[in-house]
Amino acid sequence: QVQLVESGGGLVQAGGSLRLSCVASGSIFSINAMGWYRQAPGQQRELVANIISGVRTKYGDSVKGRFTISRENAKNTVYLQMNSLKPEDTAVYYCNVDVTTTRGITLHDYWGQGTQVTVSS
Repeated sequence: QVQLVESGGGLVQAGGSLRLSCVASGSIFSINAMGWYRQAPGQQRELVANIISGVRTKYGDSVKGRFTISRENAKNTVYLQMNSLKPEDTAVYYCNVDVTTTRGITLHDYWGQGTQVTVSS
């Protein structure tokens, strides 16, 4: 079993900052990738940022230069620092991981429950 706990969402004014955290726990042997997606009402879920093998990062075009993803391996935690927030960043943000369990099972696209981010104008 793997558990993902997200935190850090909330309400912020445009131009402000928030930092999201996602902690993975449970029967984890290794974490292959960690990242964040978001989904606004009536829209498809989209990639915000991910970090693969703890090194390679990828960002969605709309957040490049404003958001930064990082990972703390010892704590199985991924962070998303969000700066210069805009109203269009309003969405539910989901943590997403690829992990290999202690039983040797690889879980692809394992999702957290999501945390709401609301940016007011």
